[in-house]
Amino acid sequence: MQINFFMEHVVIIGNGISGVTAARHIRKLSDKQITIVSAETDYFFSRTALMYVYMGHMKFEHTQPYEPYFWKKNRINLKKGYVKHIHSDDHQIEFSSGEMMQYDKLIIATGSKPNKFGWPGQDAKGVMGMYHKQDLEQLEQYAPDNNTCKRAVIVGGGLIGIELAEMLHSRQIPVTFLVREESFWNGVLPAQESAMINREITENHIDLRLGVNLKEIKTNSAGKVTSVIIAETGEEIACDVVGLTAGVSPNIEFVKSSAIETNRGVLVNRHLETNIPDVYAIGDCAEQHEAIGQRRPIEAVWYTGRMMGETVAQTICDNRTPYKPGPWFNSAKFIDIEYQTYGWVWAQPKDHEERFYWEHSSGKKCIHISFDKKTREFIGINTFGIRMRHEFFNKVLLEKQTVDKVMAHLADANFDPEFYQLHEREIVSKFNREQSTNIQLKKKSWKRIFSRN
Repeated sequence: MQINFFMEHVVIIGNGISGVTAARHIRKLSDKQITIVSAETDYFFSRTALMYVYMGHMKFEHTQPYEPYFWKKNRINLKKGYVKHIHSDDHQIEFSSGEMMQYDKLIIATGSKPNKFGWPGQDAKGVMGMYHKQDLEQLEQYAPDNNTCKRAVIVGGGLIGIELAEMLHSRQIPVTFLVREESFWNGVLPAQESAMINREITENHIDLRLGVNLKEIKTNSAGKVTSVIIAETGEEIACDVVGLTAGVSPNIEFVKSSAIETNRGVLVNRHLETNIPDVYAIGDCAEQHEAIGQRRPIEAVWYTGRMMGETVAQTICDNRTPYKPGPWFNSAKFIDIEYQTYGWVWAQPKDHEERFYWEHSSGKKCIHISFDKKTREFIGINTFGIRMRHEFFNKVLLEKQTVDKVMAHLADANFDPEFYQLHEREIVSKFNREQSTNIQLKKKSWKRIFSRN
């Protein structure tokens, strides 16, 4: 790798969505020298697609959106290596090999790592998270089929946990799911949606254990997992694989020995700048000094990482730009139930909120809407089993529209294919009965709805 010392050198630690997006946009905006450093893989890949590799829907190379020639063509240098220290006074990073690299601008984009809480046996063979490519490789080693892996235990509810459960279930491997909450993901989901996901998990013959904690992972003389012990009951569950999915933390151990300020993550301002000049942090490892609106200071979400990458590229290319993520949204899949959320529907309603809930008779579709009691301003919506248009709710939230207007145009929000069963009339009819309103369902052309965007 040739470094031109007469050209500003931007070094990006981490080749996830945040770092690669930053590199791509810096290249679009400038001729700066760019180096992406990663110890995980040679090339960028989509982490969200790892589960589909294991499930046989694609090969690992299909998760790489750019061909190998892309990097050379766009003059983005790739460096395989592990950074152990940042020497910010000298504008250098130090690799575990002892090699040094000079930078003019440094972007920390090292993502997350699975949480571990000091459980005995947590580093045993057959224990893994589900975040890195190495996790996928371990899963193939220890759980290739239900002959090699007689049972897997997953510790911790949430999105990564249910993805891992679905992956193992796809290979007919029995799964026990240990969730410390009394209902699945009930710190995020309201009771109705949480109960729906409980049912979806158990209907897929996954052994869901609610309100329990892991005490210990037992191993054999070779250091391989043999069982887990449940803290509350002392029950021992024999298993060959343990998935640790009790959340993630910023991957910043190597930063803590530097002069860069950290808390849980690398602390940044609205421009994603750290306390050290020429050093920035983006993605899962970045923590806002002050949260943006109702958002959390750390957001381990794919699309926010991408937006941060775009934003920091502008600043590094002399167009200092604040990070403005806009209205909150997210999406996921709970086995066969798709989930979307726009705005805020908290697990427990706040004092100023009123809620509307509709659930289909199948028990696999619902919507949950939050709005202001006095002003009737629309605050947010959860949808399960019904696809909604992002542009519709983004516009509604930015314009602070009323819940009544949203309900009148609910058909325009639906993104389901043409021949899917539609439920808007049933939903609006229930809303009218509960709210003593007489909203008439309207439908406009898509172009007219967003002609003012």
